[in-house]
Formats: sequence, structure tokens, C-alpha cells
Amino acid sequence: MKNVTDRTSNPFDMRPPCEHECGSSGRRAVFGYGDANADFHLVGDHPGVHGGVETGIPFTGSEAGERLQPILNDAGLLGDAYSDDPALANLFFSYLHMCCLPESRGPTDREYADLEPFFDAELRAIAAHVLLPVGERATRHVLQNYASREALLDARGMAGLHADHVPGSGFLVVPIREPSEWEADDRERLAASLSDLLASDYRQTADLSRFVATEDSYEVR
Repeated sequence: MKNVTDRTSNPFDMRPPCEHECGSSGRRAVFGYGDANADFHLVGDHPGVHGGVETGIPFTGSEAGERLQPILNDAGLLGDAYSDDPALANLFFSYLHMCCLPESRGPTDREYADLEPFFDAELRAIAAHVLLPVGERATRHVLQNYASREALLDARGMAGLHADHVPGSGFLVVPIREPSEWEADDRERLAASLSDLLASDYRQTADLSRFVATEDSYEVR
């Protein structure tokens, strides 16, 4: 089943209880952005660290976006090497905590918890096959809640998990080390990981043909 919407930003009309404006824009959140039927979902932390305070689009106006967007473009998931208004193809961007906060400070544990239901609802509505969490906070959340593999992060750290393919509970997880902390070969590892993934059958589906009175394949997410 596909989501029917022509909205690129906030396609499911999320209305989180955000209190602070994003700079001078008048907005109070950096909403999810991209293809509502994407196979790939890039998950960031919050606007203060991964960008979008001025543009309203995740992973723009930040070092993280400047480093990630060219790799996503090379993989065929993004229409520009870098843009503050990126053309996403089969890709969705969102944050664990979409609200802007004063002086771009990080959210408290309570603030993360307050917005978690909005993040979870959007992630499950997108129903991507591949989750790409960026940074330790997003990676820990995704591995804990959508893969039951949090112990991998404790054992190997972000440097060890970076760009690996981690099977989850209906999702394939590809952790991405915080771009500002990348070392010599981290860019190449991520580029190669995405290339290998796109050349493979990465879709997480189940064949339910045995339950229907037809000879056709019936695969569901």
C-alpha cells in the first residue's frame, strides 16, 4: 500500500507541541521531508546539530548535510550534490526531535520522550525498508526500538558500526557515524555500503501467497 500525498514536507501533518521559533522563520519545527513512499529513511538527531533551523529542511545548513548530501547524490537518492532544497528520490529525512530549541541547545531526555510518539508514527507511516540513523543518539534509538540490537553499539561503538548492514525487526539498519567525526575512510565506507545495498535485494517483505486463493505472489511489508 502506498501513501497518497503530494506533500514533500510534513506529509502526514504532524503537529508536535513545539514552543520555540526556528530562528526568524516563524516556524517551530523542522519536519520530515522527502518521498513519503521511500525505501530509505535518513534519521537525524535534532535541528540544532543536523541543520534546518533556517531552511526548514533536515540535513541542510549544516556540516552533516554538506558531507552526507553528495554521497546520497552519488548513490542516486538525491538530485543535487548539495542543496538547501534537495530533490529526494526514494529517500525521506527526519529527526528524532523535530522541534527547534533556544540557542540550538540539545533536547532533554523528557523532551526527546515527548516527541518520540510523533517520530515513531512517521517512521511507521513511511515504512521504509532501510533506516539510516546518523550519530550515536539516533543510532541507539533505532537499534533499540527497531532492531533489538543496541548491544552492538555498546560493543563496537559508532566507529565500528559505521556503514555496516544490521538486520532489524522488519528493517535493515545502516548506522552512520556523526559526519563531523568522520576519519580518513568513513566517506568511502558509506558510499560503498550504499552502492552494495542498492545493487542488492534490500526490501524487507514477507510472501503471504499461501494464504490467498491465487497463484500470484502476494508480498507485504
